[in-house]
Amino acid sequence: MTDFRDPALLPAREQARRIRAGELTATELLAACLARVERHNPELNAVVTLNPAAEAEAAAIDAALAAGADPGPLAGLVVGVKDVTETAGLRTTYGSPLFADHVPERDAVVVRRLREAGAVILGKTNTPEFAAGGNTWNEVFGVTRNPWNPALSAGGSTGGGAVALATGMVSLAHGTDLGGSLRIPASFCGIPGLRPTPGLVPTVPAAYLWDDLQATGLMGRDPEDVAFGLRAISGPDPASPVCAPEPRWDDVEVDLAGSRWAYAGDVAGIGIDAAVGAACREALASLRAGGAHVDEVDLDLSYAWDAFLVLRGHWFVSHFEAELHRVDAFGPNVSANLRSGLSLTPAEIGAAENVRRRVREELLTLLQRYDALLTPCMAIPPFPVEQNYPETVGGRPMKTYVDWIAPTFLLSMPGLPVACVPAGLDAAGLPVGLQVVGPPRGEGQVLAVASAISRVRPIGLPALVSTACAE
Repeated sequence: MTDFRDPALLPAREQARRIRAGELTATELLAACLARVERHNPELNAVVTLNPAAEAEAAAIDAALAAGADPGPLAGLVVGVKDVTETAGLRTTYGSPLFADHVPERDAVVVRRLREAGAVILGKTNTPEFAAGGNTWNEVFGVTRNPWNPALSAGGSTGGGAVALATGMVSLAHGTDLGGSLRIPASFCGIPGLRPTPGLVPTVPAAYLWDDLQATGLMGRDPEDVAFGLRAISGPDPASPVCAPEPRWDDVEVDLAGSRWAYAGDVAGIGIDAAVGAACREALASLRAGGAHVDEVDLDLSYAWDAFLVLRGHWFVSHFEAELHRVDAFGPNVSANLRSGLSLTPAEIGAAENVRRRVREELLTLLQRYDALLTPCMAIPPFPVEQNYPETVGGRPMKTYVDWIAPTFLLSMPGLPVACVPAGLDAAGLPVGLQVVGPPRGEGQVLAVASAISRVRPIGLPALVSTACAE
């Protein structure tokens, strides 16, 4: 059970309430989170650069509250920022040896908004090189390990943030999601994460300013925390030409009785590990027992597989156009994507965009009949951390490092909000995540559905955190 005597393990909303009520100070919360870093980070390697100004930031929040000022809705909450996002004066390596000593001069928009909302930046969380990978490792900081079993992968690319969150090092974890980077580690680490509509939180600065494939978002220890944090940092910015309409945040609760959901067991056509499938079916049974109507539907999006790889290649070339003279200097994942992108023709890119349109139209049609679409987040449980990616899924060979994450990257294509929420534990005691896909402007609805699932399928804390609480 969660030990709420430790403020680091409280829901972010409760941490914020206690700080505003004077029951907890920002300084005390930061100290509790830093104690978790000291306890768990040497083994798990989630936080790679601590913010030396964090204590001063927390003290400033406490001083502002004592003076009767309002520091913002996230006042005193401790946030980890993914190490691909710029933080002024704080090392940002992008997980690449080429930028191992890089210190930005300015905050990215999302970091600026977190600070303006009163958050305290704990530091930077680990990521694969330039977020290219579903397993979090790089040549600068090494591997990040799963808190449920340190021999296994934490997922990626926001693996450091997911682990920090699951172990109480942070209140909220910032991240990005191109092909599943907020959902894969959420699934592997047993926490909720949301890929919002691209542009809801501007991803700037960026070389590819018109990027509408990647999204910036958050993970939390429960879906309500994700909504709480996202509301504080969303909205357009003059620096970004890509923006999304304000979500319908009034969709904060879902009554299982009368709800109508679709379930698709294998949208990518790669097969599902028996343990993953069993956990998802147990979750469906719990939802039905609570009164939900869940239809199993035949949804095959595998026709969009090649189109996503085309769009991903184009995305990498657009982001790295200034670095194309040193393609071979990057690690294998980034360089492979760049070579793939450089081989594309305009006709291939145009065709891929039209496939993307078809995926969106198909999902919108489905969502006219259902409140949400549910589908397994990952086809397999966490794999050994030393592997870049699993070689096979259901006996089918994986040709590239992204093939195994097709269940998430295919659902990145339509630009709809997609959450991942724990559906339960498999027979080995490892988390299994369900994706929840909602309609346009449906971030609130998706997180409400995720909350309903969390209520009937709570999984608790990783054993190493529970053991630490009992000591």
